[in-house]
Amino acid sequence: MADLPPDLTWTRAAPEDAQGPGPWIEIAFGPGELVHLRETGDPGTVVTTTVQKWDAFAKGVVAGEFDHFTENDSNESPPQQH
Repeated sequence: MADLPPDLTWTRAAPEDAQGPGPWIEIAFGPGELVHLRETGDPGTVVTTTVQKWDAFAKGVVAGEFDHFTENDSNESPPQQH
């Protein structure tokens, strides 16, 4: 894993009434226009992307571009991308 700035502020993406440790996703905006993502259950594994890519992803979520992932039966695996 790349060295992360020590002063990152992690924000948990969880419902306001969420109880317990999750699992949740956390996000931190760092220097150099970078965005860092991690899971609460595995905070040592961090995915880093750019602010531009994060903004495009967030707009896609709001626009419903990923809704098809939630339409599966919980026992099925998500659709595969080709």
